[in-house]
Amino acid sequence: MTPAELSSTVLHAVRRAVDAGELDVTVPARAVVAPPGPGGCGDYATNIALQLARPAGQPPYRVAEVLRPYLVGVDGVADVVLTGPGFLNISLGGAAPAALVEEILSAGTRYGHADAPDAPDAPDAPDAPDGSVVRLHCPHDLRAVVVADAVARVLRCQGALVRVTAEGFDREWTAALGVRVDGVGPAPVSPPVTVRPVPAPADPLPLGRDAARWALLHPAAHDRPRIGDEHLAQREGNPLFRVRYAHARSRALTRNAADLGFAAAPGPVPDAPQELLAALGDHPRVLAAAAAHRAPDRLARHLVAVADAALPFLPTVLPRGGEKPSAAHRARLALAEAAGTVLAGGLTLLGIDAPDHL
Repeated sequence: MTPAELSSTVLHAVRRAVDAGELDVTVPARAVVAPPGPGGCGDYATNIALQLARPAGQPPYRVAEVLRPYLVGVDGVADVVLTGPGFLNISLGGAAPAALVEEILSAGTRYGHADAPDAPDAPDAPDAPDGSVVRLHCPHDLRAVVVADAVARVLRCQGALVRVTAEGFDREWTAALGVRVDGVGPAPVSPPVTVRPVPAPADPLPLGRDAARWALLHPAAHDRPRIGDEHLAQREGNPLFRVRYAHARSRALTRNAADLGFAAAPGPVPDAPQELLAALGDHPRVLAAAAAHRAPDRLARHLVAVADAALPFLPTVLPRGGEKPSAAHRARLALAEAAGTVLAGGLTLLGIDAPDHL
């Protein structure tokens, strides 16, 4: 069951409870599902009971109790646990990883884009997917231009039309960092969204395109970025290295598997790390939130979470010793390829290369 399907399942449970007379509410247009927060459990959690409590005239926990039986019996749902004031924590059956992996591999690096197949509803979305233009304007500052460029990329992947203007622009920024603007000069007449992050304390251009963009985009806009050689270090302490290394390792596994005579095939992965599945399933929501809040740092930190969840899993993918490739190996390889696909797509949106060899 994919996140989109689970969201629909939650809404169907609400509808069944309403039809049975156990809830007197209007069925909402969507139900948000996301990885459980602190104190939660399972694969996904939803706050639908908190959302419906006031119109239902009942405490959130009671609403959750009403909905739980309508979820537990659904194919693909293994268990539902109530936590906190009324969160429904949902554990999925063994087929869940296969469906999620198949969805990711089908969409490719466009997984999570607004026009990708079966893209799930998300709590946040860009505010101009209807043909109107999101206007971003930034001062004559390199970090502001890089952040605006990344925001524009993420907004476009969510279906928005974007125009970026700047009060000043140096041509070397395009050659060195791949940024561009649509106009240079004062802010346009129509009120734009001003992109004004804390400026970098030093010139990032000597770091090169990828490391410089990461150094400027990984911190939140209100944080001062660090500009130093730590972004070039080929070691685990460097988040950019971990993200690119996890991607390169996933690609290497595909090549090695081909040498062994087998390819990826989505299927049940009993030992799949739940942190990785949750991070992959959360990718569409992260893209929508990054677009809505004009915050590419959310995407950068999410890629680190995906990489950190994937790296311990990758060494388990290939057969060992005289072991012959099996369906389990093909399923693990598919999950590894899905992780690499999400990392590649996210890095591309940040304007950073995702090399197959590192």
